[in-house]
Amino acid sequence: MSLDPRTPVLVGQGQILNRATNLADAREPALLIADAIRSATTDAGLSTVPDVDALNIVRMLSWRYTNPAHTVAALLGINARMLGITPHGGNMPQLVVNKLAHEIQNGELDIAIVAGGESSYSRSRAHRENATLNWTAETQGTPAPLQVIDDAAMSSPEEIARKIFLPVQIYPMFETAIRASVNRSIDDQEKLISELWSRFSAVAATNPNAWSQTALSADQIRTVTPKNRLIGSPYRKVMNSNNQVDMAAALIICSVEKAMQLGIAKDRWVFLASGTDCHEHYYISNRFSFADTPAVRLGGAMACELAGVSLSDISLVDLYSCFPSAVQLGAKSLNLSLDQQLTITGGLSFAGGPWNNYVMHAIATMMINLRHDNSSTQNGFIWANGGYATKHSFGVYSSTPPANGFRSGSPQSTIDALEQRELASTDQAASDVAGQATIEAYTVMHNRDGEPETAIAAVLLKDSRRAWATSLDLQVATALCTDEWVGRKVTLTTDGILQI
Repeated sequence: MSLDPRTPVLVGQGQILNRATNLADAREPALLIADAIRSATTDAGLSTVPDVDALNIVRMLSWRYTNPAHTVAALLGINARMLGITPHGGNMPQLVVNKLAHEIQNGELDIAIVAGGESSYSRSRAHRENATLNWTAETQGTPAPLQVIDDAAMSSPEEIARKIFLPVQIYPMFETAIRASVNRSIDDQEKLISELWSRFSAVAATNPNAWSQTALSADQIRTVTPKNRLIGSPYRKVMNSNNQVDMAAALIICSVEKAMQLGIAKDRWVFLASGTDCHEHYYISNRFSFADTPAVRLGGAMACELAGVSLSDISLVDLYSCFPSAVQLGAKSLNLSLDQQLTITGGLSFAGGPWNNYVMHAIATMMINLRHDNSSTQNGFIWANGGYATKHSFGVYSSTPPANGFRSGSPQSTIDALEQRELASTDQAASDVAGQATIEAYTVMHNRDGEPETAIAAVLLKDSRRAWATSLDLQVATALCTDEWVGRKVTLTTDGILQI
């Protein structure tokens, strides 16, 4: 088969971990990112980092640069025709790879680098030690980077006003909705997710690029201890994404023609067969169900259809894994079993969750796995997620050229037409049958001592509208930590206070 010279191909990957033992060894994100790009260059068999048409950096949280792509390019001594930065979102690495592949195929680019990194571990350590980090800031007057894509707000004004906008609040609510949707007991659900997370930790233990390489038993994950305290029930600390890491990753993507010009050996090539991008209804207040992600179902199916493969035949799968509920939602929507291997890295709790950049590590690891045996066709599937299971990007990767070349698309118009719920105001909710409502999902946020503090519940009114209810009453918060509360009738005040 003659290979189209415009076929996009990934040729280099690099991953960096900096386990600094003290602040003297701490390194800022731009330096880690530059090292990851150098590593990707070596991985591609190149002696020097090439000039590129585009250098895109995934937005970081641990340090602020006016133009991080400019900073990284200067560190590397390379020229980039376009400098880009993404919005926030864990879907961004895959989305940018999809976008670059499309532009390469269309002749808009020949070669590009996408990279990202964080130094959150060292930043937090400096804060604890009341130390100042003398890391560099971008010089004044540096041209602003081009935003890779536009973005939308993930939280509605009502959600922000009620202070319900943190992933550690929302993903546990998804968990309780999932549990109730399958009529599973609290004990059985906690057993299921602790066993799931134990399997993820076992994968991380074999991953040389994982932040934590200690396999944990299900009992260790499930048992509450001072170091494994409850955060948002039912999640113990180890069930949350571990963002306190110093990690970076980078990818080099180019056309087949450019790869041949640079002399990059074909055993370095990994192909992107397809890519899709989509999102759920943006605000969680308007989702029809907290136990279902129809955009994952439609976006994943489209990615497989465009690649001409069946997900059931793909053994290399990495589902976004910031919390156990994300994996369950993804697996359900994609018709995958929780018993099969759903991560190639170990996931965000164990391999490391460097804020928006985890999926860059997943793609890099996918490249390594697909290169192991390129004598026959192997395929890999990645689901990237941003927001609150909101923004989704999918990639199907292959060790051999896709028969129909790279193909991309989006099922967004179909998703937009799906049913939504209307959000009732606190006054409207309180007046509905004298404030009576039914809990559909809930969590209790705990303080740093592991004690219940704030109850948060999503409730349904008799006309199917959704409302939010919260309580700082210790008695209410403690009560919601026992027994099953999904499906129970509760009362709301005009201030949106939950009463039981």
